[in-house]
Amino acid sequence: MPSFDANKVAQIHQHLHSHLPSDSALRVKALETVLVQKGLANSENIDRWVEAYANDVGPMRGAQMVARSWLDADFRHRLLDDAAKAADEMGFSGPASGHLKAVENTDVQHNVVVCTLCSCYPFSILGMAPNWYKTAAYRSRVVREPRAVLDEFGVQISTDVAVHVWDSTAELRYLVIPQRPKGTDGMSVDALVKLVTRNSMIGTQRELSVGA
Repeated sequence: MPSFDANKVAQIHQHLHSHLPSDSALRVKALETVLVQKGLANSENIDRWVEAYANDVGPMRGAQMVARSWLDADFRHRLLDDAAKAADEMGFSGPASGHLKAVENTDVQHNVVVCTLCSCYPFSILGMAPNWYKTAAYRSRVVREPRAVLDEFGVQISTDVAVHVWDSTAELRYLVIPQRPKGTDGMSVDALVKLVTRNSMIGTQRELSVGA
């Protein structure tokens, strides 16, 4: 008779489940399956949309705008003056960038973006919003205690730096221009793009560095 090792079985069970997709991923897959079966969607089209938003739409577009603003003072002025026109200039216009405002981090000011009413977000510039951006906890707390929330992201803001919280709406959305990292003189725009993170353009990251 074969032996039965309960601990061994439990370890195997845990190992198998550790390789399963998350619950949210399973729900998305189930929804996709139903839509495809009913003829309301096509798997290839869904894959193309996911690929576009992951790699082409964002946050690469925002990173390209930020990197160009670091190298081109005239473009930075245009970006700060009218971010929607600057996005259009780069061919990045879209339904979530028509009313876009850029705000710039400096040595004495840090900007962070939220949408307290729902989850308005410049997805045509930054891609899909991260899950934490849409949570009630982030939306309610960051306006009341922004330094505490930023600290939870690993961002410590000194008392001599003002923190400005910008509340997005359906009519107005924001792009944070992070400060250019030190040691990047002479780097090309393509190299600088790789240093810009999505969180830095939301304001939940302050310091960028070469190799980040």
